[in-house]
Amino acid sequence: MFFSKSIPLSFLLFCLLHHAASGASPLYHICFSKANYTGSSPYHANLNKMLNRLSTKVPPTGFGVASTGLGPNKVNGLALCRGDVSSPKCKTCVIEASKELRARCPHKKGAIIWYDHCMLKYSNDNFFGQIDSTNKFYMWNTKTVSNPTPFNKNVKKLLSGLSNKASSNRKFYSTGELQLDKSNKLYGLVQCTGDLSRLECKKCLDVAISELPKCCDAKRGGRVGGGSCNFRYELSRFV
Repeated sequence: MFFSKSIPLSFLLFCLLHHAASGASPLYHICFSKANYTGSSPYHANLNKMLNRLSTKVPPTGFGVASTGLGPNKVNGLALCRGDVSSPKCKTCVIEASKELRARCPHKKGAIIWYDHCMLKYSNDNFFGQIDSTNKFYMWNTKTVSNPTPFNKNVKKLLSGLSNKASSNRKFYSTGELQLDKSNKLYGLVQCTGDLSRLECKKCLDVAISELPKCCDAKRGGRVGGGSCNFRYELSRFV
């Protein structure tokens, strides 16, 4: 069981979440837009078309963006699948995320949802190529380690190294491990959305990693999920 902390806008919201390693259940979602649309509006029709496009466009490569409509009825969206997820599982996750997000944020023009296998976001604003530093959540293992100081240093070391690797490869995705002692390894994963530049990916990940003391101090596992990048570490293999 993990605890999650979301930071939408300027306040902190704490809540208990169920963690599903299978990726079948949402980790978190945020209905971030103050603007609404009606069920019979052009925006609603464009949203449905845009989400259908993402379900086709994303699975082959694991990332995609799409826009539908014009002016105030234009909808922009993106979806990102975890780098090791197969195309069929990616497609399933994106379709499920589309359905679930519309159900959880009815009539909201902007919303985001995270699963283990994918993340999906849409908005009436053009957010492509911009680091989303507002929509994020924290999750962590409730168990702590017995040697906090060296453990925290190793977590940061692993994730910082993966940040360098991810921002330098085409998929903006990297995983790795670090031997802690004879019997324990630390496993990590970092990833960015493909609309960012390499510099923006590195910046996004470094800012997320800098929040380790807030979310995951001495915790046996943890993650920060955002609208533009995310990381996760565990003492057991999860990829």
